Amino acid sequence: MPEQTNGQTNGNNPDRPREPIVSPYQSKYPDPMSNVSNFKIIESTLREGEQFANAFFDTAKKIEIAKALDDIGVDYLELTSPMASEQSRLDCTAIANLGLKAKILTHIRCHMDDAKVAISTGVDGLDVVIGTSSYLREFSHGKDMDYITAKAIEVITFIKKSGLEVRFSTEDSFRSDLVDLLSIYKAVDKIGVNRVGIADTVGCANPRQVYELVKTLRSVVSCDIECHFHNDTGCAIANAYAALEAGATHIDTSVLGIGERNGITPLGGLFARMYAGDKEYVKNKYNLHKIRDVENIVAEAVEVTVPFNNYITGYCAFTHKAGIHAKAILNNPSTYEILKPEDFGMTRYVSIGHRLTGWNAVKNRVEQLNLDLTDEDAKAVTQKIKALADVHGALSLDMVDGLLKKFHEAKGDGTHKEVLNLIESPAQIVA
Repeated sequence: MPEQTNGQTNGNNPDRPREPIVSPYQSKYPDPMSNVSNFKIIESTLREGEQFANAFFDTAKKIEIAKALDDIGVDYLELTSPMASEQSRLDCTAIANLGLKAKILTHIRCHMDDAKVAISTGVDGLDVVIGTSSYLREFSHGKDMDYITAKAIEVITFIKKSGLEVRFSTEDSFRSDLVDLLSIYKAVDKIGVNRVGIADTVGCANPRQVYELVKTLRSVVSCDIECHFHNDTGCAIANAYAALEAGATHIDTSVLGIGERNGITPLGGLFARMYAGDKEYVKNKYNLHKIRDVENIVAEAVEVTVPFNNYITGYCAFTHKAGIHAKAILNNPSTYEILKPEDFGMTRYVSIGHRLTGWNAVKNRVEQLNLDLTDEDAKAVTQKIKALADVHGALSLDMVDGLLKKFHEAKGDGTHKEVLNLIESPAQIVA
C-alpha cells in the first residue's frame, strides 16, 4: 500500500505495472556524432557561481560545496582564478589538496602571469579564456585576432610543459566571426590543447545555432569540446543537450544555475534532461540522490530558496493534483512522469484536498487508512471535499482524513449520509 509522506499521499505502488521511460521520437539508431551517452560535467559553482549577485563563499563553505559535488561524482570542479584575490589563491590551493576524485581546474585569462600563479596552486588543469567577439575586442581587451592567436599559443605551450590539462575557450563565441573562431581553434588544436571551449557569454544562442556551430567545430578539431551556456534567454539546458548531440564532450554547470546575471546551465536541470536522454548512463555515473543536499547547501549560502518548480527537487516537481492525472499516476506513474522520483531520492505526492480532486485519489487514501468504504462511499466523500474546497479553499490532509474517518464511523450506524450533509465547513470536521 502506498505510504504517506509529508502531508500528502504517495502513489508509489510496486505491484502496479511500469513502462520504460522512453520517447517514441528518439532515434532507433545511435548518432555516431552524439555524446548524449558519453559526456563530462565541469561543475563551476565555485567559479561561475561566485559571480552570482548574492554569492560569498568562505574557505570552509567552498570546501563543503566541493566535497558535496564530489560525492555526486561530477568529473571536474572549476575554481575562481587565483589572480582574483589572495584568498582566492589560498582557496584554490586548499581545494586542490583535498584529494577529491574530481579533477580540479581554475579559470584564468590568456596571460602568462595568470598561468604561472595558477600552476603553483597544485590544480590539475587550467581553463584559459579570451574574448573574440568584435564587442570584446573593441571594448574589453582591445586586441586583434593575430595577437589573440599568438598569445593563446604561448600560454597553452607553457601550461602543457608543466604537465597540466589545458582548455582554451573564446568568450562571446556566438557573436564572434566564424572564420576567426575556426582559425584560432585549429591553431590551438594543432599544438595539443586538451579541449577547446565555446561560450555563449550573453545567452543569445538557440539550440539550432549551437548544434550547427559545434558540428562545424567538431569537423575541424580532434580535441574535446567544452560548452558554457548562459541562461539569459532560457535556452541553457536545451543548448547543452544540442551541443552534446552535435559532438561536444564537456558541459559547464552550476548548482541551481547561479552565476553572472541569470547564470548558466543548472546541474539539476542538466541531470533531468540527460536522464531523459539516457537514464542508465546518468544513473550509473552520478549519485543523483545527492543533488538535493548540494542544492540546499548552496541555496542557504547565497540566501535564496530552491524554486517551487526547480528541476527534480522543487516541491512541485513530483506533485500531482488534477483528478485525471491522479488516477493515471496511481495506476502507472509513467503516464505523467518522465523522471522517476525514487531515482533522485525524491517522492511523488498526490494532492487530494481540493476542488480538482478525483475519487480515485480519495479511494487511494481510504486504502491507506484501512477504512472499509466502497467506491460509492469514496465518490460521496469526494463530492463533499469539492464542495468545501469551492468555498473555503483546499483542505489539509488531516481534514480529509478526519472527514473520511467521520464518514466511516457513521456508516456503522447508518448515519453516514446525514453526517456528510451536516458538514458545511472544515471547522466542523475537526470539532
